[in-house]
Parts: sequence; C-alpha cells; structure tokens
Amino acid sequence: MSAVPQSVWVLSADGVITLLAGSGLRERLWHPDDGTSWMDAVHPKDRDWFRRAWRRTTEESSPLDTVVRVRLKDTPDRFRHIKIIAVPVLDEEGDTEWVGTAADAEDHWRVRIREKLLARMAAVPAAHDLSEAFLTTAAAVVPELADAVAVFHLRGERGPGHGPPRRAAYAPSTQSVGLAPGLPSLYPLDSDILRGVAPREVVENQEARLLVFPPGEPPEDSLSTASVRWLRRSGATSVALVPVVVDGRAVALVATTTCRGNPPPDEADLNLLQDVFQQMSGPLRRTMELQSIRDKALALQQSFLTPPPVVDGISITALYHPADSAAEVGGDWYDAVRLSADSLALSIGDIAGHDLNAAAAMGRVNSLLRGLAYDSGPAASPAVTLRRLDRIVQALDGPSMVTTVHTVIRRLAPRVWRVTLSNAGHPPPMLIPRDAPPRYLHGLTAPDPPLCVTDDLPRTDLHTVIREGDTLVLYTDGLVEAPGTDIGDNLRRLREHTEALVRAGVPLETLIRKLLPPAHDRLDDIAVIALHARAGQ
Repeated sequence: MSAVPQSVWVLSADGVITLLAGSGLRERLWHPDDGTSWMDAVHPKDRDWFRRAWRRTTEESSPLDTVVRVRLKDTPDRFRHIKIIAVPVLDEEGDTEWVGTAADAEDHWRVRIREKLLARMAAVPAAHDLSEAFLTTAAAVVPELADAVAVFHLRGERGPGHGPPRRAAYAPSTQSVGLAPGLPSLYPLDSDILRGVAPREVVENQEARLLVFPPGEPPEDSLSTASVRWLRRSGATSVALVPVVVDGRAVALVATTTCRGNPPPDEADLNLLQDVFQQMSGPLRRTMELQSIRDKALALQQSFLTPPPVVDGISITALYHPADSAAEVGGDWYDAVRLSADSLALSIGDIAGHDLNAAAAMGRVNSLLRGLAYDSGPAASPAVTLRRLDRIVQALDGPSMVTTVHTVIRRLAPRVWRVTLSNAGHPPPMLIPRDAPPRYLHGLTAPDPPLCVTDDLPRTDLHTVIREGDTLVLYTDGLVEAPGTDIGDNLRRLREHTEALVRAGVPLETLIRKLLPPAHDRLDDIAVIALHARAGQ
C-alpha cells in the first residue's frame, strides 16, 4: 500500500480514523482535535450533500466515489479538492467500518470546472439585450465559485485620444444578479457601486482585486454604503471585483461574493473567475455592435418623426417606443402637418416588417403622404388622399402592406373643430370627449383595406366633431395586438384604462405614456399621437 499515490485509511464504527499508508497528503490536511468532528474538515458548502452521500452508501452498502473540499492544515481558511473512494466492510464484531483512499484532485477539479464554465460561456450569444448575456454568465459561477454575483454594464465616453472612458462618464447599470438560495435580495446598486474606492480602481486600472474580511465585516473605506450594508446582512467573507475588457476598455464590472461564513476564493479561484468573465468579451463585442446598428436605425426612424406643428387652440403630443424584446426597428410612424392657420393633417401608420427596409419604406411613405396632404389642402378628402398615395406607392414598387389613418382637422368655430378621417386597415382612433366616456371612431362598416393590397380601391371618409376639452388619440397596433389575445378584448381594456386615467385627471402627455403596456409585454413598436382641443388665443 505504501507504493500507491493515495493515502489509505480505515474509519472505525466509533468514528476513529487510522492511517494505513500515506503519500504525504495527510500532513497537508487539517485533522479534527478532541471535541471536533472529522466533518469539520469538510468545506461548509459540501457538508450537507456529503453527509447525504455517506448515509446513502451506508444504507445501501455501496461504494462511495466523490470529490470533496477538505480544509488545509497550515491555512484552515483554505480548502483542497480531495478524491475519496471508500467501501463499507464488517469488522470482527459485525459492525460497519470503512476502508478508503484519499487522493489530491485539485488540479483535475480545476481543469474540469474550467472546461465546464468556459463551455457555458461559449454558449452565450450576441444578445439583443446585454442582460441576457450577463444572466447566463451569472448562472455559470453560482454556486461553484461564488454565492452571489452582480454584473454591471459600464456606459461611458472615451477619454482624450480615444483612451479609457473618463471616470465621470461612467454610468453603471445592474444587468444581472445571481444569488445562492437563502441570501437577501441585493439593493439597487447601479448608481452606487462606483462610489466605492475599490470598484473604481478596478475599472480604471483594469485589474481584478480580491477583498477578504471577517464574516459580515466588509471594509467601509473601500466599498459603497449600499454594498457594505448588503454584505453585512449576508455574512459575506470576501468580494472579488473583476473587470471585463473589450478593445482596451472596461465595459463591465463583475462583483462576486462568498457569504454566510463560507471561505473566500484563493488565488487560483480568482484566476479562474477572470478567465470565465473575460470570455464575455466576445459576446459583449457582438452585442454592442448590434446595439450600435440598432441605435443608428432608431435614429434614422426618429428623424422621420418630426415635431408636431403649432396650431392655435390645439395641443399635440406624440411618442414612439420601439419594441423592448428585439433589436429590430419597425415601420411605425406618426405625423402632423399644418395646412393653414386653422387646419392641420394628422396621420399614423405602420409598414409591414421589422428591419431597416421597413424603416426606410416608412420614411418614403410618410414623406409622400405628408406632401400629398399639404398639396391637397384643408378642403381635401382624406379618402381621396389615401387613394392617390396608394397608387403612387404601388407604382413605385413600395412595401407589401401599409395600414394608416389619415385625418384632416378644420376649425368651424372658436371652440369647435371638424374631423374628417379615412382608415386603411388600421386600429380605430379613440375620441375622449370632455363630458362623456371614451369611444372609438368606427364607420358603418369595417375599415377600408390596407394600402398596397389591391388596385385603385374606393375609400371612404368618416366625419365627426370635437369641441374644447375633447381629445383624439391615434395609435399603432402594438398598443392593442398581442399573440394569443383577442383584439376586441384588448380594445375594450384600452378604452377602460383610458377612462380611468381621464377620471384621475392625468395630463395628456402622461396619459399616453401610461397607455403603454409593461416593458416585458411590448412585442411590437408603438407610435401614438394625440390631439387636444383647447380654447383659442
């Protein structure tokens, strides 16, 4: 037995360990003294599952073959991975004892866990939303290497000479959090994290740093107030700060902690954390490129959405909100054109598709309709204007389908406006009277078909009147359409929600923002333009 590379031992029925042969491993490991259990040598995170595994093999009289972390003799706050193989046998008196081996498995474990974590990181995609990539990363290291991890995206402008971002330019935001079970929720740290000296130095120097401290006693002079407060509550013993560098710039800061008295990582653990998180650089680079493309496309789309004109007796509020679930732009638009001192044209529409082509087509159609409306003047029929637009767009090989509502609004008296509109396959406008519940403006039949679906189709006009205090709201289908839902039910809910907001006295600009669905439910672009009639000057 002295020739084998493992330590060979016997554990008697009363818990006494006898070494039969050793390879020097015994001298490196911590041994229980009087009044302590050999289980005290096992890492706190491993004790529960190790007890269960030992109990199961005892009950089933089956071999135990596992790797567990065991405390080191000279540095009791450090542990080493040991491979244990043991079998139960009966001694001379018929009691169960154990015969087993213990071998150093640290190097093998590190190679295996590194391959495992890097394989997880290799699956991180170039995400539309950075939080998707960060969430995958956070899940990869909890609980193997840390009890908690938070990833902060660092937005900032480059400094002089295109160097690292200036300190004042950083605007961190929490992107993802991973917590071991039982830990308290993290405070909102997005605006707080870089107020600590240590995180700021890590970002600026682009070098990882490990802070080790007694359980629940983090250094107040190195970390932010909110961070210290959470570390105390969680019984933290360490904080590892790791920058993620892309093209010479720190674009993310990762903070990992060990908590509830668990021992801190050693130098090898910190190196492994750095290797794992630096694997984020590739997906982050691709994600930032996608976001840059999307930002430019959105800027292009926003450039077509001109500010509403000023018309005496009319207040106009508009917004455009891209879908939050995809890095795509769409063909939604709104427009308002002043036709004379007492009239204007109001339009809203949607081009089929969600890409740059749809955004470009939207710009062309919007410009054509804007020009036709101005050229036709305040006496024109919106239905005739849409027929002209339909012919031109189809002749120029335009988009496959366009839905739109085009409206001409003319003053009839100081407090009265005539509204004439034509609806080409679009959700109906909503009228909010000052002294009556909101209602939709439907014709006697269904809306006319969308543009670009048939040749020279007759179109109809719908007429109504708005008075001082009334509001007209035009919107795109992203506000009322969602997969698996009934649009009729959604229109009813929108009307009821609007009525509740009006009764609460919500201002117009706030009202149309409150009509938007929650961010996680926005599956399509949304455009809204609202007109409020008020007394003339």
